Amino acid sequence: MKYALITGASRGIGKAIALNLAKELGYNILLNFHSNTDAATATKELIEAEGVNCKLLQFDVADAEKTTKTLKDFSKNNPDAEIEVIVNNAGITRDGLFMWMKPEDWHSVINTSLNGFYNVTQPLIKNMLKRRYGRIINIVSLSGLKGNAGQVNYSAAKGAMVAATKALAQEIGKRKVTVNAVAPGFVTSDMTADFDENELKKLIPLNRFGEAEEVANLVSFLASKKASYITGEVININGGLYS
Repeated sequence: MKYALITGASRGIGKAIALNLAKELGYNILLNFHSNTDAATATKELIEAEGVNCKLLQFDVADAEKTTKTLKDFSKNNPDAEIEVIVNNAGITRDGLFMWMKPEDWHSVINTSLNGFYNVTQPLIKNMLKRRYGRIINIVSLSGLKGNAGQVNYSAAKGAMVAATKALAQEIGKRKVTVNAVAPGFVTSDMTADFDENELKKLIPLNRFGEAEEVANLVSFLASKKASYITGEVININGGLYS
């Protein structure tokens, strides 16, 4: 059975991606979430309504030991499962001016986005290389490309993921495993709930925030066979705000 693993997928962009991969590409879904069991269960029901299987995997991507154990246990209990797609979506923000930033606000953001990418992808990549097929898609951010005041930690984490995307793509391209990044701008979600949309949309040529489903459509394309000659790319989806 072919699976797509999406981290941080109980809500927002991750949820939209999981639903779209099920609906558009027919993938069974491994839905990772950290703590919100109710949201994850509700998303699982929506995914299974598309006629595919959905398994919930609860772990914090920043916890290397728990992540590795959960993925190993899944493989052991599901020997016929092939994880063809990994979407590294999990991320958190702890915004604040760098001058006042507490160590825990720096480390927690780096650990979730950047170390989470390593903790999830590294144990799974060997099987992709053996099968000579795979799609790794990293959800980065406008902040990781242009930088954003008040988000030095988040910009650092996402900028590092951009560089890692490009380097890993060069390492494994010969095995037909592609690695790309998607960089959303302002997208309607929990993360942007406190933003002043009326003011910020004036900066955006398309004059609106994006929708999670629009990001999901791009991810589904990159996860499909139609995108087999695209690797090492960072694709902006930001309404023209920065590209």
